[in-house]
Amino acid sequence: MDKNQLVKQPVPKLFFHYLLPAVSGTMVTSIYILADTIIIGKGIGTEAMAALNIVLPVFNLVFGTGLLFGVGGSVLMSISRGRGEEKKGQQYFTTAFILNLLAGIVYISLFFAFGENIMLFLGGTAVTMPYIMEYAPYIAGGALIFSFSSFLQAFVRNDGAPRRAMAAVIAGGVFNIIFDILLVFPLQMGMSGAALASVMGSVLTDCILISHFFSRQNGLRFCFGGLRLSFFKAVFANGVTSFLIEISAGIVIFAFNHQLLRYVGEIGVSAYGVITNTAFVVTALSNGVSQAAQPILSTNYGAGKFDRIYEVRALGVRTALAVCALPALLGLLMPDLFTYIFLNPSPEVLALSATAIRIYFIGFFVTGTNMFIINYFQAVVRPRISLGLCLFRGCVFNLFLVTVLPLLWGVTGIWMAVPLTEFISLGIGVLLIKRISIEQ
Repeated sequence: MDKNQLVKQPVPKLFFHYLLPAVSGTMVTSIYILADTIIIGKGIGTEAMAALNIVLPVFNLVFGTGLLFGVGGSVLMSISRGRGEEKKGQQYFTTAFILNLLAGIVYISLFFAFGENIMLFLGGTAVTMPYIMEYAPYIAGGALIFSFSSFLQAFVRNDGAPRRAMAAVIAGGVFNIIFDILLVFPLQMGMSGAALASVMGSVLTDCILISHFFSRQNGLRFCFGGLRLSFFKAVFANGVTSFLIEISAGIVIFAFNHQLLRYVGEIGVSAYGVITNTAFVVTALSNGVSQAAQPILSTNYGAGKFDRIYEVRALGVRTALAVCALPALLGLLMPDLFTYIFLNPSPEVLALSATAIRIYFIGFFVTGTNMFIINYFQAVVRPRISLGLCLFRGCVFNLFLVTVLPLLWGVTGIWMAVPLTEFISLGIGVLLIKRISIEQ
């Protein structure tokens, strides 16, 4: 698509042009984890699934880093283009690329130096550590591959090629599922096979995204001349919200795992694995809506077209509400459905997960709206507001409530923490939208 069309074409046409590729891309990204979870839960067992849930924060970290620099840089690139500053846009792309590369190298080095200690800190036990250490080294070793997957998706989409981004993640996701099944079942490679399939799928995604640089449509260029410290600060400051949205999910998983081990043991972590993997789908849907809106919001903000920004905002909120309602309703009406998708559950796991899902899934009704509001402020360069909302929703409220509520209501209090956090965050977000003007 001609990038000038982002400020000319009717907003609904633009939004829905970006929506399907964006949602497809984020959904298929979540399949990397979902495929591993289903196949590990069904093919290896509940203890292996508990191990996978302990490793999930590592996934959040590496994917989140790609979003930190990918979204941070691509938002600034789009705003620069909206203002007609093409060279500056390319400098932001180059800066973001350098930062993402360096971060991946640091992660790989740290894990291979302290991997076992990191996994013990995340909640590894005598039961789960053998499974964890079969799986985690592949994921940590592929940190650059995973982070560049989310990084390149953001830039390719902002460069006017949302369908290529969609094709890349769909191809990688399908490849991952096929090889997950092949390596875990016929070849009996266990946790190592599941992890290897995820890495190989992400390699295919990266290769397809890199092909954009050789297409006629490509507008991304490296520009190393004139880079200043201010560019690095701006990319980090504007992308930190996307990073925290992703990493806060890992922090919450970490906190929940520790509380569940304390109150009910490994069986609680297995039941929570069902919830976290469904939450990945809801988060992917929500991210897809936000990412569909972001290039339109940022480019029109750069061009000063505020009426179009408000139109995108209204359309995005309505869409986020609609797409998150379905999983929320299914969880309330048919909680056992989700447990059977991921596990061959024992009666104890089934009883625990049914109550947990019904309580936890209430929060899904407003998850998409909260994430859209956070990303909206990021897209119109209000990083402090976006960051504040993200911190309170993703860390402060969740961590406080998951610590305090179990003292009052035991394990039920653990499940209540997230829905309460979501509704508190919604109230604050709506208030900020009404009070803060972006026309300055």
